[in-house]
Amino acid sequence: MTVTLPSWLAEIPAGQAHPAAFATVSGAHLYGFPSADSDVDLRGAHLLPLEEVVGLRTGEETLTRSWVRDGVEVDLVTHDLAKFCRLLLRRNGYVLEQLLSPLVVATSPVHQEMVAVAPGCVTRHHAHHYLGFARTQWRLFERSGELKPLLYTFRVLLTGIHLMRSGELEADLTRLSGGPPYLGDLVAAKRSAEHGSLPPDAPGPERLAGDVAQLTGRLEEARDSSRLPDTAPSADAVHDLVVRTRLSTRTAGT
Repeated sequence: MTVTLPSWLAEIPAGQAHPAAFATVSGAHLYGFPSADSDVDLRGAHLLPLEEVVGLRTGEETLTRSWVRDGVEVDLVTHDLAKFCRLLLRRNGYVLEQLLSPLVVATSPVHQEMVAVAPGCVTRHHAHHYLGFARTQWRLFERSGELKPLLYTFRVLLTGIHLMRSGELEADLTRLSGGPPYLGDLVAAKRSAEHGSLPPDAPGPERLAGDVAQLTGRLEEARDSSRLPDTAPSADAVHDLVVRTRLSTRTAGT
């Protein structure tokens, strides 16, 4: 699927309080099932100045902002580089997907180096993130009956299975194999409404629950048999990246 995003997105990172290491699009646009009324989830990392890191008055590690422009709701969340990298080393699939999103709005040499070391941040324990996320989304679907959390459930399970087996991240549901045959129809239905219900011809609750349970078991098996390491081999490289970036910020300001 070709993703169409507003041309003015590239203006946003430059207008924030701190320089952006990177900004990418996450959410439904990344996952392969945006709707006409989907908001745009911008995620990334910003660079606090050295005086807001080493002093007594520290800068905000996480910045959030939501607004509407030209009828499009934009949700922006960025973490300071150090916090982002700490999350990256804590089996956090969210930030891994944000870092490796192909929908890049702003980049930098720091971003490119982060992408280069990202494969060495992946461990078998990332499966816990995807299993937990799937449980949360499935419970939300059971309460709401909305299509969106159901697709999120399938997406995170298939992403986790692919990651455990290959060591490679793929967040787009439409590019992932191994799901039930009706997923394509559910994706098509989701594109017509962000918070719509299941289409009338969707499988029943028992079929859906059975397929989710089956994929959950496959993810657990993939985790147990994965060749991925238990700890991140790139941990030292990520630490070095943060230190060098901080020092270069000091040098640039003197």
